[in-house]
Amino acid sequence: MPSSVLNVSVDCADPYALCRFWSQVTGKPMPETDQPGDDEVGFELNDGTNLLFLRVPEPKTVKNRLHLCLQPDIPRDEEVERLLGLGATLYDDLRNPDGTGWAVLADPEGNEFCVLRSAAERAATS
Repeated sequence: MPSSVLNVSVDCADPYALCRFWSQVTGKPMPETDQPGDDEVGFELNDGTNLLFLRVPEPKTVKNRLHLCLQPDIPRDEEVERLLGLGATLYDDLRNPDGTGWAVLADPEGNEFCVLRSAAERAATS
């Protein structure tokens, strides 16, 4: 029998703050039991998989070897602006004039993630 992914874990300096950011990104609520100062916090994604944030002493130093790719419900560029407003930064802009491509953002601790086109945008250019 194959294995299932139970948790995706992110090492970080401030688990609560980073979890709060990603909770706003995904629209998934944080458990009320998670508190500032906790060493491990997280929330459930769609299918029972958890996104966990774990306190580690060392800072992030290089590009991620694993990252999340987001497909928003709204147009990609609107989602990029929303995420920038939540505290993300634009890491690399790979959007093309024809509407294809994606944007690479970084969360408040510098972890890169991609924002892809919405399903409607993808269908319109197929």
